[in-house]
Amino acid sequence: MKVLLSIKPEYVDKILSGEKRFEFRKVSFSEQGITKVLIYATKPVGKLVGEFEVTNIHEGSPELIWKLTKSFAGIDKKYFDSYYEGRNKAVAIAIGKVNVFKTPMDLNSLGERVTPPQSFCYIRNEVEQSQFEFNYI
Repeated sequence: MKVLLSIKPEYVDKILSGEKRFEFRKVSFSEQGITKVLIYATKPVGKLVGEFEVTNIHEGSPELIWKLTKSFAGIDKKYFDSYYEGRNKAVAIAIGKVNVFKTPMDLNSLGERVTPPQSFCYIRNEVEQSQFEFNYI
C-alpha cells in the first residue's frame, strides 16, 4: 500500500539528494503493509515530485529515535527536539530507493478529490506505476 506524505520542499530536496534518509512523524500509520510513499512537496512547489520505498518504520522514544537516525536525519538536533517537544513517541520512516518524476505532477493526477494531506493519507486504489515517468536516482 502507498501513502501520500506532505513534506516541506527543503526536506524534499534533502530526500532526493540522499542527505535525508528518514522522514519523521509524530504518529505512525494505523494500516500495515506500507511499502511506498508518494512525495508531495508543499507550497510553493505544490506538486507530486516522486516516491520512495519504505524499508522500515521505527517507533520509540524521541531519544531512541534520534540515536538511531541522527547520522542521516537531514535535520539538526535542535529542530528534532522542538518537533517532538512534549511527546513521548517518535516515528521515523526509513527511506529506501527514491524515484523522481521527470515532470512534477498535480495532485489531481491521483483523482479529483485528492487534496494535500495535513500529514499523510492512504492511497487505497493502487496508483498505476505506468502513469509515472521516473528519473531514477
